Amino acid sequence: MKLLLLIFIVTFSYANSLKQEMFGLYQNKKYKKVCRMGFSNLAKYKRDEEFISLYAFSCLYSDNIDRLSVPVTTLKLSEEARANAAYFSVILMQKKLLYHALLDGYQLSSLKLPTTDYVLSKVFDLYAKLGEHPKRSFYLFDDPNDKKLSYKLYLEKNYKIPRMIIEEYYDTILLKRHIYW
Repeated sequence: MKLLLLIFIVTFSYANSLKQEMFGLYQNKKYKKVCRMGFSNLAKYKRDEEFISLYAFSCLYSDNIDRLSVPVTTLKLSEEARANAAYFSVILMQKKLLYHALLDGYQLSSLKLPTTDYVLSKVFDLYAKLGEHPKRSFYLFDDPNDKKLSYKLYLEKNYKIPRMIIEEYYDTILLKRHIYW
């Protein structure tokens, strides 16, 4: 009995220390590392919605959007978890549809979808507003809420699978380059 209690205490303290470490890294914007740590431990914490949400937001902010599919399906026990799952699913769907539009010419203008404040959602909405148009090698968009913010959208085809790139600019200064496939 004492051995079982000791195992429970060690396991519980490890779980808390892992989440605490991940949360500290998250606060320091080490999103890629938190995403990797979460991915490595996902099976152990598949019922811990705090852990899964922390993992999912870290993957989102490190542009590992494809890793959102598991959190979308597992976050369901609380109102906050369901809201997070809906948020992640919108972004994942927008990424897939925008990629499909750029590669295959799929028309987005007839779709009425929810949106988010995430950069990919902003670019998705701006692209969809273009309506039917001839294919371009790149697209430039001005942020409707901040005239100094702009986005460049294009495909990079130097790889087996073309990569979708969104560059964020403040005036002419590159803030961040988001790479998706």
